[in-house]
Amino acid sequence: MDWLDQIRAVAGVVIDSYFVVDAERTILEFNRAFFSMLPRASARGLRGKKCYEVLELEICRERCIAEQCWKARQAVRLDEIKGQVAKGDRQLSFILSALPFFREDGVPLGALVVHRNVTDEAQVQTKYQEMLDNEKRDRERMVHTIRTRTKELLSTSQQLLALQRELMAFRRGRII
Repeated sequence: MDWLDQIRAVAGVVIDSYFVVDAERTILEFNRAFFSMLPRASARGLRGKKCYEVLELEICRERCIAEQCWKARQAVRLDEIKGQVAKGDRQLSFILSALPFFREDGVPLGALVVHRNVTDEAQVQTKYQEMLDNEKRDRERMVHTIRTRTKELLSTSQQLLALQRELMAFRRGRII
């Protein structure tokens, strides 16, 4: 059984999108989830294309996950990788995993690259962080307002106390 047959044997249990590349990063195999993620123009003739021509991730050119797993000689996982489908306009976020395959002499044969689309979760997390930041700013403004008003109240209270002393002194002066 060759390495592609090994992947095909377990492909049915992978629910996330994936593709298989050879050592030159040419797509050899992919699942329906990956195919359906692409626009029709990109999905046609998928086999034989370079993975970075189909899925444009921020790491593709300099820090390719397949190359990382070949170098490390083990599976690699990267969280919250941003990018987009080729010819797409929507920014996506992925959790990527790559599993390397080698010849007996240690030369890389290819890699299985799995993509979990976490775009919605990343957007919720971003909005939640923005909400927390806004609440923090509002709290800081409120603290500033309370401090300012407390100073004004203390100043007014001291002025009132001074006026009350003057009034008492004035009354004592009239009474005497």
